[in-house]
Formats: sequence, C-alpha cells, structure tokens
Amino acid sequence: MSQRSGSADLPLHGGRVPAWLAERMSALGVIISEAIVAEYGRDELLRRLAHPFWFQCFGAVMGMDWHSSGITTSVLGALKRGLKPREAELGLFVCGGRGRHSRRTPDELVAVSDRLGLDGAALSRTSRLVAKVDSAAVQDGFDLYLHGFILAEDGRWVVVQQGMNGGSRQARRYHWLSEGLTSFVDAPHAAIEGQNQGAIVNLTDRRAEASRSRQLDLLGSLGPDGVSQAYARLATRAARRPDPEPAQGLLPHLVLPEHHDVRAEDVVARRLQANLAAAADRAPADFAELLLAPKVGARTVEALALVAEVIHGAPCRFTDPARFSFAHGGKDRHPFPVPITVYDETIRVLKAAVGHARLGQSDRLDAIRRLDAQARRLEGRVAGPSVDALIASERARSPDYGGRSVFGWEAELAAKDRPA
Repeated sequence: MSQRSGSADLPLHGGRVPAWLAERMSALGVIISEAIVAEYGRDELLRRLAHPFWFQCFGAVMGMDWHSSGITTSVLGALKRGLKPREAELGLFVCGGRGRHSRRTPDELVAVSDRLGLDGAALSRTSRLVAKVDSAAVQDGFDLYLHGFILAEDGRWVVVQQGMNGGSRQARRYHWLSEGLTSFVDAPHAAIEGQNQGAIVNLTDRRAEASRSRQLDLLGSLGPDGVSQAYARLATRAARRPDPEPAQGLLPHLVLPEHHDVRAEDVVARRLQANLAAAADRAPADFAELLLAPKVGARTVEALALVAEVIHGAPCRFTDPARFSFAHGGKDRHPFPVPITVYDETIRVLKAAVGHARLGQSDRLDAIRRLDAQARRLEGRVAGPSVDALIASERARSPDYGGRSVFGWEAELAAKDRPA
C-alpha cells in the first residue's frame, strides 16, 4: 500500500456503540489483526491502519455504521480494549483516543516506552507535533477531537486522528505512518480523509517549502507585530480585488454519502456476488465441520468471505466500504441488524484458525485465504441476487440469526408488530 492513499467524505452521526457490539468489535478486530500479523507481519498491519479505505472497510466488517465518522472512534476504541491483554505477545500498543483520552497520549507513550526501552520523550514529542501539524499547519476548517497512536515494540507507529466541522456536519480523518517519514512538515501524511471544503492552507505540502522558509525570514526581520501589520495591508488589498482560487492537486478519494441506508450504488455488486459465490464454492470442502451447525454455518462462511478480503485483499478492492457491512450488518439496522449468532461464529472460527496457526497448523488460515482467492477468480463470472434483494432477504431472516440493533432484538420487535 502506498504511503499517500487519498481522501474520503465522512458524515457525522451521533449515538454510542452499545456494549454488546463493542465487546464483539474488540474480539473481531483483534483476531483480524492477529491473522494479518501471522500472514504478513506486523509492519503490514501498520500499513493497513494507515490506509483510509481499508480502515473504513475494517470498521464496516465489524458491524459499525459503514459510512460515518464514528468508525474512527469505534475502531480505535475496539483495538485499544482488545489488544490490551495481548500487547506484550503481539508487540502492539494503542494509546490515546477521543477527547480527554487524546490529551493523555504523551503520558501513555512515555509509560509504554519505559517498559520497551524506547525513547518516550521523542515519541511524546512526535504525538504532540503530529497533532499540531494537523491543527495548525493544515488549516482546513476541521478542529481535532480524536488522536490515536498505535505503537509497535520496535518503535514504528501509525497515528490516526480526526477533526470535526460542525457547520458542515462533516469530519476529516488524517493518517500518519512512520515508515518512510523523513519530515513532519513536508508532505508527511499517509492519507487525509474528508470532504473537499475548497481552498485550504496546507503548509505541509512540498510546494509550500518556500513559503515555510519565507515565513521564518519574515518573522525574524519584521517580528510578530510587523507580520500582523503586513497581513492587515494584504487582507485589505485582497478584499478590493480577490485573487482567483489557486488550483489544487487532486488525490484519489472515497466519497461517502449522507444517506444512512445502503443502496445498490454504494456496493460494487460483482464483488459482493463473487464473495457469496466463493462461500458457496469453498464451504463444502473447507468448512464441513462448521456446516454441521444448523442455520448458522453457511451464512457464517459468507461473513468469513468478506472478513477474508479484509485480511488478504488488495488495496484496489476497498473502494466500497458498504459491501463489507454485508458480513455483520450495522448497529442501526443498515443494511440489516447485526446477526449475533453469525458474528459469534465468525469470531470462533477465526480464533480457532489463528490458534492452530500458532501451533504450526495453518490449514484453517489457509482455508480462509482460499475464500479470498476464489472470490477474485469468480468476480465478473457469476451472477446472483441484487443488492436490494440481499438486504430484504437478510432482514427477513434476521430473527433466525439473533438479529440485534440499537432498537432491540429483531425477534421481539417482530412479535410486537404481529397483529393480536
């Protein structure tokens, strides 16, 4: 995955993640992380976390709202809780978070560094500097409110932080990756995610190097008062004759819509049909034992096909986060309620696969890898139900799968709706 990955629009949505989902997100998030480390190494997991498209799909496959800014908070929180008991074994530590937790990041980094023998003061300074760059050097109208710092025991790190623009009801997420980083003020981001708000002041752009240098010269020659006076004169002149808006470089970006429901245009249907076909094709050969469980097995393999892509998929396949919500639904019933029995089976199967791999038995992890490989082979060659038909089918079967949302259990809600 490249260091600079592009941008995306993230609508703001309120609400909290219920405890029953938060616990499962932690369990699934950690086991997916373990599988990636087992298959590709810890550095690759850091690269994935620094990729904004993958990060969004990671949250969607865990049952979080597929398009909202809340994925950032919930994914970082899930990893922080879930990795805590495993941090020594995996060599990964999650610091910071939202609000007051973000302000504790430097102290957390110092405490972790003391245990690991790293330079805690330098990492603490890095945390503060990264936040300062995105709040001051990049003046794009978003106020930072979340700062997450994922640290590896060898000193490599990823920072994911997010700002809010209350007026536009939008959020912007910033991704930083230590790998390949040579300067904090010269194009350092792994990616910036968020809606285009027009011209911005970005002093970290390489093209702004001359501007940064000249600002220091001006400050030295004129002093703060002289700079303020010069700015006032320029502002008055600009008001009389506005300059044309400067052209800005464009990056690939993911546009996440305002609507909360999943629509056909939000999903690359051929990919979803390939995921489902791969599950049907590989299940009898690779998951025979699982399929002995009534009602759950086949549907769980479908969820595993999407999880397999999060673990093994190429970067180009993460352009439609909505597709990954078809694994375990969403807490607000979009595209359908969270199927609790399927979710728990997914965690159980993945946990067993990673556990066997630790003992040198990789057959179960290999089966999950084959799911992803088969989906890519079948893409564009198979047909299946439409996105709308799949959503309708999942909602109809939701009570059988222990469907649950912030509104309650689907079986209980269905009973209330039946005529007396």
